[in-house]
Amino acid sequence: MANSKEIRTKIKSVENTSKITKAMEMVAASKMRKAQERMRAARPYAEKIRNVAAHFSKAHPEYKHPFVIKREQVKNVGLIVVSSDKGLCGGLNTNVLRLALNQMKAWETDKQGVAVSAIGNKCFGFMGRVGANVKSHITGLGDAPHMDKLIGPVKVMLDAYIAGEIDQLFIAYTRFINTMKQEPVLEQLLPLSGEQMGSAEGHWDYIYEPDAKTVVDELMTRYIESLIFHAVAENMASEQSARMVAMKSASDNAKNVIDELKLIYNKARQAAITKEISEIVGGAAAVS
Repeated sequence: MANSKEIRTKIKSVENTSKITKAMEMVAASKMRKAQERMRAARPYAEKIRNVAAHFSKAHPEYKHPFVIKREQVKNVGLIVVSSDKGLCGGLNTNVLRLALNQMKAWETDKQGVAVSAIGNKCFGFMGRVGANVKSHITGLGDAPHMDKLIGPVKVMLDAYIAGEIDQLFIAYTRFINTMKQEPVLEQLLPLSGEQMGSAEGHWDYIYEPDAKTVVDELMTRYIESLIFHAVAENMASEQSARMVAMKSASDNAKNVIDELKLIYNKARQAAITKEISEIVGGAAAVS
């Protein structure tokens, strides 16, 4: 059994750790509320541009955008993986990276090449370790998604699709369900279809100004960017929720460890007192 001084040192150390995890829990709770507000604020725009894009899928302009043309043969696949920059958020990153890695292995089994765009430091480091073909990456996003930072790595993948370097584009991220539940998902971004966009019934037609190509090019690019922005916003809300839950669990575990150490300390202290009394009594008996 450890002596009383060692146990007191351990108790102090765990108490200090508990203070840190409690503070991180409170910070994560505050950031989580802000992240949820940003996520909900982005939904009306995402839904509206989804509706407009769905209407375009029913329209019959003289110009077909490459994003809506399905390739006959899929030789190469693009994958955008969204993770957090920081850890201490439970199994959030592990789950989405496992999902992405399993899907990449399935594509490679089917003799399909895989190009990856990594969003988040954890994903970038992981893809480097497994030897993935990383075409673009972005780290240091902070606590809020910014479209101007995301455009660069996203455009690399969109340009690769238009150039025919990849035939399908997917995104893997963690969808926010509620504070206690976050779900890793894999969704197809390209090619687009009316079913994916929730196409409305009936036929649609538009008057294009200045011309169909300019309008459709701009709309389709903005639509894909809005999907990726919304995925990053969902992932950030999930990250803060997972971190808050993980830090609360760590604080609770620290409390249990402290209680156990205090019990051990009291036992050790009692044993030391009993030993001293026995030595005094034994000494007194020897003298008499």
